[in-house]
Amino acid sequence: MLRLVLTAALIGALALVATQVPLTGAADPGDRAAVPASNRASHPDAAGAQGAELATIERDVARSPAAASPMAGLSVTRADGPARSIVEDADGQWVATFTDGAYTVALAGPEREFDEPTATHGVTTDRWVRILDAPFDGEVDGEWLDAARTDRSPDVLEVATQYFDGAPEITDDEGALISAAAKYGPLQPDGSRPVGSDWHDFRGVDAVYGDHTDPADPEEYGSLDCSGYVRIVYGFRFGIPMSLRPERGTTLPRRSFEQAADAPGVTPIPDEGDRPTDLGALEAGDLVFFDAPSDDDGRIDHVGIYLGVDEGGERRFIHSRRSHNGPTMGGDDVGPSVLDGDGFYARGFRSSRRL
Repeated sequence: MLRLVLTAALIGALALVATQVPLTGAADPGDRAAVPASNRASHPDAAGAQGAELATIERDVARSPAAASPMAGLSVTRADGPARSIVEDADGQWVATFTDGAYTVALAGPEREFDEPTATHGVTTDRWVRILDAPFDGEVDGEWLDAARTDRSPDVLEVATQYFDGAPEITDDEGALISAAAKYGPLQPDGSRPVGSDWHDFRGVDAVYGDHTDPADPEEYGSLDCSGYVRIVYGFRFGIPMSLRPERGTTLPRRSFEQAADAPGVTPIPDEGDRPTDLGALEAGDLVFFDAPSDDDGRIDHVGIYLGVDEGGERRFIHSRRSHNGPTMGGDDVGPSVLDGDGFYARGFRSSRRL
């Protein structure tokens, strides 16, 4: 069972997820705190005491903390590998990282603990992951950052856990699933569970991509394969545009190898055909890609979402896996959900993408 320091945030999920996010539009503003309109004093020209009084009020408002720049006391430093803007406060403490060309933003916030029974160690992290309306263009939006820093609604990491074993079922006004404990796929007579369950199959609704409709498969209701899990979190829940096939890096496509090669964002760890040795560029929320060591085709065939370093010092990720029958951050006889060591997934790790 997931344990969170901020249990109120999980309760807040009920309010957050009640509205479906359009497939090809910007993220629903419900998943981020609204930026309040500026309260600026204004008045017609006036003379005498009344005019002087109003002018004094206006000066006081301009000098008040509410009227200060949202970037006051913050500094922005540019860095490479990948190209990004790092925001720090006046004490030099990390505040946020905006990555050029990516929707995702990592922010400092209250510590939370993520855990579940099959994980040997939990992850305690101060990382929160939010989504911009458009890929970062190099200019930090102070008002967006100001709102995001105090937003305690479920972020990408917490939403990803809303599909773990034991998660409560949440539906929209039409009765369609938003989140619940998900399976990997329907059980077959031979005991296997096939690939193929996408976000709309889980929900039991048809998906519309332009003039094409992809009908939901009733047998896959409540199920998510690895790439379908990524799409329900980043696409359906947070509004990153989706498509069935790659569209030159503008949408989140269906299959894991397509997401690795042609999704939005950047590749902090590129695929060089073997297991990478330097994992320092990983950030919470990054997609992590694998070529299963059980085959030799050399093609990406699995994807997860990086969570952070666990209490055992290993880099842990969340994914929907066949052997577990659904989303997990834990392990089983196939191996743990970590990138370090000699486990099944660690040996198959190839690259990362920051959406």
